[in-house]
Amino acid sequence: MNLQILLLLGQDGMTSGAVYALLALSIVLVFSVTRVLLVPQGEFVTFGAMAMAAMQAGRPVLLAWLLVTMAGLRAVVATWHWLRHGVRPTLGSWWALPYALGLWLALRLLPLQSLPVGMQALLTLALVVPLGPLMYDLFFRPVASAHALVLLIVSIAVHGVLVGLSLLMFGAEGARAQPFSEAGLEIGPVTFNAQTLWVLVLSLALIVALYAFFERTLMGKALRATAIQRLGAELMGISPTMAGQASFALAAFIGALSGVLISPITTLYFDSGFIISLKGFVGAIAGGLASYPVAAAGALGVGLVESFSTFWASDYKEVIVFTLVLPFLLWRSLTTRHTEEEA
Repeated sequence: MNLQILLLLGQDGMTSGAVYALLALSIVLVFSVTRVLLVPQGEFVTFGAMAMAAMQAGRPVLLAWLLVTMAGLRAVVATWHWLRHGVRPTLGSWWALPYALGLWLALRLLPLQSLPVGMQALLTLALVVPLGPLMYDLFFRPVASAHALVLLIVSIAVHGVLVGLSLLMFGAEGARAQPFSEAGLEIGPVTFNAQTLWVLVLSLALIVALYAFFERTLMGKALRATAIQRLGAELMGISPTMAGQASFALAAFIGALSGVLISPITTLYFDSGFIISLKGFVGAIAGGLASYPVAAAGALGVGLVESFSTFWASDYKEVIVFTLVLPFLLWRSLTTRHTEEEA
């Protein structure tokens, strides 16, 4: 291995690791706030990448139908609670339906294929992000107080359904979006392509923005309080429903943005998101599903190990990456004090 190969592998590892770090942060965020191990996190990545590619290929963005359906179900559930239990729906219970219908109409009327890449990315985010809070309201909020094992089973079931819907909406063929820019940056013997720089810069900017959000904003502090002590936060007036919706919205945003960023780099299929999020999960385990900096560092390490494993032992790279989780699990099981789960 010479210096050029070392730098190329490092570039690939840093690019993949930056995406895994974002997914690890969102997994830690959702788990610490809601106790849900978000198995469908990878579907947000797939939806973002495939929807972006569909716009650029001039194909119908069928994901809009999923958004309309979930928003309609949310409105039906709110109406049912109103009629059955006399609980008057709040304005927030209805916002998603007119929003989804308006976005569906816009996607049919706009010349999506000829729009600038930035506008296509914004439309993709507008399409995927609302799926997060809708997913929480429909599937996890009714069982929010259940045992963590029940939440995990629900999470796996939602993942299975979404993978099937992804196959129905996008087909079995892979898709790849156009790069944001064709330019490159030459550093020594290695040329960094523009998309790699976009991934690194936007990932770093998002991590800084998340730090500022949790440290400087009232909403961020409310989510941190809920993550530290849910019951105490609720007694202080922080709504667990609001915290759950906000954490799922952030997870959907991070997943969709990750999909938009990596779609020009690699070909993604309807089920690619699960493997990508699983590598973020390895990083989240490194941080004990509690520490954001350690989870991000662990995910970055996963990306580097994967890149160098591709060079040294390509056939076993996935085995090597997922084996990394074993020493972390062993270490955590030996050093973590076990406590009764909070009711």
